[in-house]
Amino acid sequence: MRISLALIITAATAMLLPAAHAASPQPEPHARKQPNILLVVADDLGYSDLPAFGGEIDTPNLDALADEGVRMTSFYTSPFCSPTRSMLLSGTDNHLAGFGAMAEFATPEQKDQPGYEGKLNARIVPLPQLLRDAGYTTLMAGKWHLGTQEQDSPAARGFDYSYAMMQGGAGHFDQVRVNYRDASQLDRTLYRENGKSVLLPENGFYSSEYFARSLISQIERNRDAGKPFFAYLAFTAPHWPLQAREETIEKYMGRYDGGYEQISAERLARMKRLGIIDQDTAPYTGHPTWPRWAQLTTEQRHMESKRMAVYAAMVDDMDRHLGELIAYLKLIGEYDNTFVLFMSDNGADGNTALDIGAAREWVARHMDNSLENTGKANSFIEYGPGWAQVGSTPFNLYKSFMYEGGIAAPAIVRGPGVAGRGAILPAFTHTMDVMPTLLELAGIQHPGTRYQGKEVLPMKGRSMLPLLAGEVSAIRGDDDAVGWELGGRKALRKGDWKIVWSNKPWGSGEWELYKLSTDRAERHNLAEANPAKLQELIADYATYEREVGVIDVPGLADRIRYSNSTNYYEELNK
Repeated sequence: MRISLALIITAATAMLLPAAHAASPQPEPHARKQPNILLVVADDLGYSDLPAFGGEIDTPNLDALADEGVRMTSFYTSPFCSPTRSMLLSGTDNHLAGFGAMAEFATPEQKDQPGYEGKLNARIVPLPQLLRDAGYTTLMAGKWHLGTQEQDSPAARGFDYSYAMMQGGAGHFDQVRVNYRDASQLDRTLYRENGKSVLLPENGFYSSEYFARSLISQIERNRDAGKPFFAYLAFTAPHWPLQAREETIEKYMGRYDGGYEQISAERLARMKRLGIIDQDTAPYTGHPTWPRWAQLTTEQRHMESKRMAVYAAMVDDMDRHLGELIAYLKLIGEYDNTFVLFMSDNGADGNTALDIGAAREWVARHMDNSLENTGKANSFIEYGPGWAQVGSTPFNLYKSFMYEGGIAAPAIVRGPGVAGRGAILPAFTHTMDVMPTLLELAGIQHPGTRYQGKEVLPMKGRSMLPLLAGEVSAIRGDDDAVGWELGGRKALRKGDWKIVWSNKPWGSGEWELYKLSTDRAERHNLAEANPAKLQELIADYATYEREVGVIDVPGLADRIRYSNSTNYYEELNK
């Protein structure tokens, strides 16, 4: 028997009210061997934002997941959204899956080259396709960012149902997005339902609520079939523009008046108490390009405090609507048989979109970024490098960089196959490992190098199931090397060692060497002290570049305005 969405939300809300951590009575689930899978991705969430990772934002539902399952404290992503999502759904490196560059930033040398298609390419077999082949109902709601055309949409890559925002970022209350080409005109975000272009509801839309409830409706609609489901909930929160409900913003007003250094120090202390980081961890304290809290004017502090309040409100509401979905799964007796993986797609975002094309002029013409209007539908707010560095506590820098603050993300896993309650797993894991894990969990084999008569790429990731089950302490050895490259910035990790290259002024413009077991904040460059190890990892990186087909464009890291702008505080003055 079907349950109406209104009744589901009423019942789910009631289940959330008493105590988010309390177990709820559950009906008997359908007998089945294969577990359901719920894959949840937050957009630009910082490493230390959640209480489970040391933060102060209210997220009782994610806290409960962490208490029931495990926190992975060395889980890695790409430093940008779409490359991470390409690895997530392919099990291989972004250069092999079609996102050697962000589609928005690809250079003429890179465009349309193998691995730089700017869409999930035909060389990989997407995760939802294999799950659907094996009898899963495959559902998706939220941010896609893996190709905008219908033939590249979720509907064409294995999802039975999808309601997808096709581009990288947009308003959370409506379909308006920045017009990067023409400041005089509004632009509309492209949404597709089952591949077809659609308009958002005219009233009552809020991204986190709509995406979570779309999945609830679709799980309910398909429940009588008795098939396991794969649900991909790709929140667009807390990606810019920072917009949230006024009542949730009000909850956080004043909470961040103490400023960057105070909030970061409080988070650091909690992270140490929780065991997220070592007791002797000394944090990266921020890039010298950016001012400290004491250097801001009174007006800037008021703006910054409210912007962080809006950001926190977005995370709070994201958690609340995830909680509705979880409560619904409990209501129908499917929660215990659901494997849940929550992650962020990269580090906190301290960059600015306002230096792309006509964006700055467009915002000035069409948006109201006054203090009073901050966070509303007709504002376009980012939260800048100061708060992003807080979100990255204790790591170096943030999104777009290959330092830990850009590629280390919070990840939580619970459900079938996961041993231990509230455990912390420090082993090195990677976004590429998610697909192999989910396939093994479902008892499905990847086809290897041929699928439906065509040559395809095998996965490069490794199943995390033995790690999650407590059977092994690591899935990679000291000699296993994993590389990164995006926008001309580069890194490679091998055992405890990591090399990073970043352009000036953010890095040295030379390869840097860090030992993560003693310096995860990357404060002490050991390149001069250990030249042999440096050269060993540089050689490993060269092998990585050849294997995945990196197109190395000279000076590329300096050419992307989004990740090189120093104008944030000038904008704040306006």
